Amino acid sequence: MKLKGLRWWIIALIALATIINYIDRTAFGVMWPEMGKDLGMDESDYAVMLNVFMITYALGKFLSGKLYDQIGTRLGFIFSITLWSAAAILHAFARGLVSLSLVRAMLGFGEAGNWPGAVKSNGEWFPVKERAIAQGIFNAGASLGSVVAPALIAFLYAQFGWRTTFIILGLLGFVWIIPWFIINKSTPKKHPWLTEKERNLILSGRIEPDEVNEKEKGMSVAKILSYKESWGVLVSRFFIEPIWWLFVGWMPLYLNSEFGFSIEEIGSTIWISYLGGMAGSLAGGWFSGTLMEKYSLDFARKLSILIGGALIFLGLMGIIFLVDGDNAMTFIYIVSIVLFGFQFAIGNIQTLSSDLLKGPSVGTLAGLAGTVAAVSVIIMNWLIPQITEISYTPVFIIIAILAPLAVLSIYILIRKIEPVEIEHTNNY
Repeated sequence: MKLKGLRWWIIALIALATIINYIDRTAFGVMWPEMGKDLGMDESDYAVMLNVFMITYALGKFLSGKLYDQIGTRLGFIFSITLWSAAAILHAFARGLVSLSLVRAMLGFGEAGNWPGAVKSNGEWFPVKERAIAQGIFNAGASLGSVVAPALIAFLYAQFGWRTTFIILGLLGFVWIIPWFIINKSTPKKHPWLTEKERNLILSGRIEPDEVNEKEKGMSVAKILSYKESWGVLVSRFFIEPIWWLFVGWMPLYLNSEFGFSIEEIGSTIWISYLGGMAGSLAGGWFSGTLMEKYSLDFARKLSILIGGALIFLGLMGIIFLVDGDNAMTFIYIVSIVLFGFQFAIGNIQTLSSDLLKGPSVGTLAGLAGTVAAVSVIIMNWLIPQITEISYTPVFIIIAILAPLAVLSIYILIRKIEPVEIEHTNNY
């Protein structure tokens, strides 16, 4: 049996896992008003659990990256989605702050593995010119999950209540494991369903000169951090990540406080902004892949990141100078441009781990970058309530500054995007 385009089946399954990931994490916020009442909890308890999730999410990014490097992406994804799906189901049995915090921590740790796993899988299954579009498809799953989650969760809650809704959502992940286990049998070098044409495309389209030995040990964290290129990835993720999470986490509150939107009005409009993000995911990958047909990997990645950063900056300038209390839809549309720019850039930034390092070390750098990114989001979540008592404008100004800093960190710290071993060997 041969399956044409097997690599696209693999990334489609990862994108589906990402949709499930976002649905599972969104359910808590959407159903919190009724959950809180049933459990006798208030907003201070909610804040505690948000921080618990983000802390374990940050830790999980790094640890799961190391785990994927050791056990591979096939088993790594099964581990991650089993953990977070079980955590989703266990929400239904929570009785108070302690039990709910424990399952939130479990959810954060499990969901974190989705990102370093995707980066590592794309490095294994796609030639370098297709990695950004593969990452774009994966990131589109995050945007699509944000679009469908509120309506799906509201429907299930109306039919079954919040406890049963968590059980149903958790079961989705266990169902996903079945096709993943069947289709992702092995690495591209040995997969029995892969056509020779596709196998040659994948293996010959890698930036490292030879297939990485499956038994080869990855570099230590200290060794990875000895390269300034690794710091380019980490610093750029630190600066750019709060931009996405600002709108994912705080836009509903902003729409309510600034424009008086109800929950129904938020749900009926906010998806427009996330569609912009989904379009940016696909466009950024397509654009860089197209450039690579004529130009170098370095030029294609950096130009794509620059364009995405410019769109973020211009969109935030539009929010600062054009939006007031009477034009809510203008805000919604401009945010779609910001999220388009973010996803246009982030897909290319995320693929840098597989551009710079070989297989056994990719997951470690990707996971470490995810941890750094999560830490910056934790800082932002702490800062926002301190500076938004009167207006959100200071936050938008800070975020606007972060966008060019993220781009500059790539240009300054990564002189040329190529395997670091090759670059440093050539310097001697």
